[in-house]
Amino acid sequence: MKNMQKQRCANDLNQPKCLLVTRNLPPLIGGMERLLWNVSVALSSNLGLTVIGPKGCGKHLPEKVKTLEVPVQPLSIFLGTTFIRALKEAISIKPDIIFAGSGLTALPCWFAARVVRARLVTYFHGLDVEANHPVYRRLWHPVFRKCDLAIANSNFTKDLLEEIGLHQERIRIIHPGVDIPDWKDKDKRALSFRKRYGLGNSPFMLYVGRITPRKGLYPFVRKILPKILKEIPEARLVVIGDEPRQAVLGVSNLTEKIKQALEQAGISDNVLFLGSRAQNDPELSDAYFAADVLVFPVQEQPGDNEGFGMVAVEAAAHGTPTVVFNAGGVSDAVRDGVSGRVIIKGNAADFARAVMDVLANLDRFDCDKLMHFANAFSWKRFGRQLMASLYQVVSDFN
Repeated sequence: MKNMQKQRCANDLNQPKCLLVTRNLPPLIGGMERLLWNVSVALSSNLGLTVIGPKGCGKHLPEKVKTLEVPVQPLSIFLGTTFIRALKEAISIKPDIIFAGSGLTALPCWFAARVVRARLVTYFHGLDVEANHPVYRRLWHPVFRKCDLAIANSNFTKDLLEEIGLHQERIRIIHPGVDIPDWKDKDKRALSFRKRYGLGNSPFMLYVGRITPRKGLYPFVRKILPKILKEIPEARLVVIGDEPRQAVLGVSNLTEKIKQALEQAGISDNVLFLGSRAQNDPELSDAYFAADVLVFPVQEQPGDNEGFGMVAVEAAAHGTPTVVFNAGGVSDAVRDGVSGRVIIKGNAADFARAVMDVLANLDRFDCDKLMHFANAFSWKRFGRQLMASLYQVVSDFN
């Protein structure tokens, strides 16, 4: 640890170096992209950082970061290009740490780290551990077990890593963070959002996230939303998100199926689709402020579970409670009775009752408690935890 602190005080030539390799950075949109962007900020503030990432990512990263951009599609081209770029760059800069942004890039990172004798660190998100493709499991899982440091986004992901044989002492849980918004114009921004989309004073449910099977929007509009609207017919649901176009697990026509289900139930007029929004889009923050409740109906699915649930923490940071199923790692992101309600997975009736209870009792959740809960997940705290873990890895290596 003392050696690492001395290194940090040295000039840039002697500054510890890190090579970050990831498929998930802006301009791509999503929770993993926000997370890896904040990883890059923390790394670049403390280490000499080089990034291998998706095309267009360079203009979103700090100026002092050297960036090598690669195509993300098709997946085979991404992996092949990343393998070559990671090896060449590692030989060129001889980094102290090679950081895989997810399990997907751990294989090329491990090979490069082995060649230059660097430490291998991987941030795991859940799906990248439990994905059930036989070739992936056969080739990638042995590499996961060789990580010098495995960072898990939740207790759920930590358990997955232990199940495949990674030693507990090499796993750290560092939850994703959240940007704490300025509450100064909260009411004005909430009113503006409602006026913009003709929501008036209607009870307002919000869904934020990609439209994929595990996120649960389809079963929500089929089994839960009709129950809610039967009791509260003036309620509205606003959907911010879209189907992923460049995800590893592709999804097709799910939005269309959702809209068909709404039409069949006769509730299409109660739902508004706004499409995706970048994390720094002020309208996303406006929506959180305006909403009465965030619905997060995640589903338990073999090989495809939610690793954490950043949107629930973001909602809490805006004073909005979340109703969620306890599938995957979301129980780390919601504290029942404090930042929302955690419902037994698959119980549609209880989920509907919990949403209706929140809408009927808007003062049930204290804003101060919601903010206190969210503050424990600030990106500043995330950065401190991340760097403390990396300093230990390098110190142990030296």
